[in-house]
Amino acid sequence: MVNPLIRKLEHFARLTSGERQALERVVQTTRRLGPREDVIRDGDRPRHVNLILEGWACRYKQLEDGRRQVISIFLPGDLCDPHVFVLRKMDHSLGTLTPVLLAEIPEAAIREISAESRTLSEALWWEMLVTAAIQREWTVSLGQRLATERLGHLFCELFMRLKAVGLTSETSCEFPITQADLGDAMGLSTVHINRTLKELRAAGLIRLRGRQLTIPDFAALRAASLFDPAYLHHERDPSILHDD
Repeated sequence: MVNPLIRKLEHFARLTSGERQALERVVQTTRRLGPREDVIRDGDRPRHVNLILEGWACRYKQLEDGRRQVISIFLPGDLCDPHVFVLRKMDHSLGTLTPVLLAEIPEAAIREISAESRTLSEALWWEMLVTAAIQREWTVSLGQRLATERLGHLFCELFMRLKAVGLTSETSCEFPITQADLGDAMGLSTVHINRTLKELRAAGLIRLRGRQLTIPDFAALRAASLFDPAYLHHERDPSILHDD
């Protein structure tokens, strides 16, 4: 299987064989975790960069009374902050949503590939800036979008991010997270999430069965959700922005 980070970065830059090999070398140390496990906790000192190879994870904050806000969702190919090692301690937690295989990339390896290749250095900054852009869109969703628009927008985003690393099949993709997870991410109760999913299904915009999401008409869901994919910044490969 192609390293999903390579597939992701190649939507921004044309990588040489040497640059691909450099990215392969940094994923030698891997770690498997089960669902609902912490990768690193708020207050811990970060000692390496985590790269998601398989499975879904999230960034979250938890209040003292147990309430949790999912701040972002990590998919295969996502780096959990490529320059996190400059911090003395984490100001949030990273946790798994499903079984996860991740690579633990040392600080020295990140610095080495950045120093050896300007292209890789810029690609890692691109990855970090896209993560920030996604965060801004989530803030807009929480503050302004209606419940159906929030969920529809999230479905469009996750589908495109999965498509970028080759993890979709025509109009469908794996969707292994729970309604409670969606509620924690979208600022809605589980009851509200359930009701909103029914509305999207009734409108024929999605099918969600078991662990699979199907979007029969991506253009229709995109319009209904006010989704503009420009913030994902897939500059080099514009085909990812269009339906097959």
